[in-house]
Amino acid sequence: MRPVITRMDSGPWSHPVEIVERKGIGHPDTMCDALAEELSRSLCRYYYERFGLVLHHNVDKGLIFAGRALPAFGGGQVLEPMEIFLVGRATMEFKGVKVPVEEIAIEGARAWIRRNFHALDPEKDIKIKVLIRPGSQELVELFLRQKREGVAMSNDTSCGIGFAPLTSLEELVFNLEHSLNRPEFHEKHPQYGQDIKVMGVRLDERVELTVACAMVGRFIKDLDLYRQAVAGLEKEAMALASSSFSECRVLVNTADDLDSGSIYLTVTGTSAEAGDDGEVGRGNRANGLITPCRPMNMEAVAGKNPINHVGKIYNIVARLIAERIRSQIEPVEQCCVILVSRIGAPVSEPAACEVRIGLSAGGDSDPTSCKLPSHLCDDIADIVNDELKGADRLWKRLLYEDIMVY
Repeated sequence: MRPVITRMDSGPWSHPVEIVERKGIGHPDTMCDALAEELSRSLCRYYYERFGLVLHHNVDKGLIFAGRALPAFGGGQVLEPMEIFLVGRATMEFKGVKVPVEEIAIEGARAWIRRNFHALDPEKDIKIKVLIRPGSQELVELFLRQKREGVAMSNDTSCGIGFAPLTSLEELVFNLEHSLNRPEFHEKHPQYGQDIKVMGVRLDERVELTVACAMVGRFIKDLDLYRQAVAGLEKEAMALASSSFSECRVLVNTADDLDSGSIYLTVTGTSAEAGDDGEVGRGNRANGLITPCRPMNMEAVAGKNPINHVGKIYNIVARLIAERIRSQIEPVEQCCVILVSRIGAPVSEPAACEVRIGLSAGGDSDPTSCKLPSHLCDDIADIVNDELKGADRLWKRLLYEDIMVY
């Protein structure tokens, strides 16, 4: 297909205000995304290894119903476990063989929690409820048509958005949460939980980072050590932030009232133990960030099948296209890609594709014109079509490579 290629005048880095957020791996919304995606990947592996193909499923409607807990310095206890609802549609039986969907879901969720939390017990602190039924006959048939025709058909009318490169603030917010949630960091500093949310605001060249971190009471014996933990986190965040911005301020757990003892203390390291429910699709977008100053798509990506659900595929492919155009076509300084699908049409043939680009100073184009040189448009179209042709292989990359979806 021939994409529509348009000019961008400026990127968010040229605006006086920029806002970027990331909900860390222990935030209830991100937990829901991660558990939904883990279930989709587990089903993909089971289907492929057992039947030689990935079967129809969409498990993107997960929910966390927060529990009740009594945090305390030096300990605390979970009074009522959080409840995790894994909801969606899946192929429960194929060619007379029953698929153990509930067992796959429960084992996968507990394994993910064990890998990612050091103070949350997947046996005692959570209850998992699997609410999955077979998909509608129409969508199952649309899914299986690819086997007969060799072409994946879009199972929804949806759109996807991706952009590149990240701004300095976007990189900082993303990298800060990842740095604070490294397994080795928690091993060295177990007082910090995995529920870490970072909000970055840039006003011209001045940056303010607000960090919320669930502290783990069993590793903090009193209020003085809690103060030290907060100060230590501010120092850690400031060290990373100062490498990107000369004017930067970091604030941690700003809702604390130390005089009254009202502080962000938890038993398990996540607010899902008591204070905050979660839901798939309410957190980070497919690139791992919430960027209100950018074009954004509100589609829930995690948990959707990677074969023909364009609500997932197009958000990932749009980002891959934008990154390739930005890195491989020299005059391009920034790129935003928008893809729109039509249900029943081949995934590789979107109903519409717009590529917005900004050129660096001296790029081969009249800056006063919306028109772009034909050779540049040809190169962009080649990348778009190449990535779209590879969309039917995206599922293997999602299973075996580290492709961000939340």
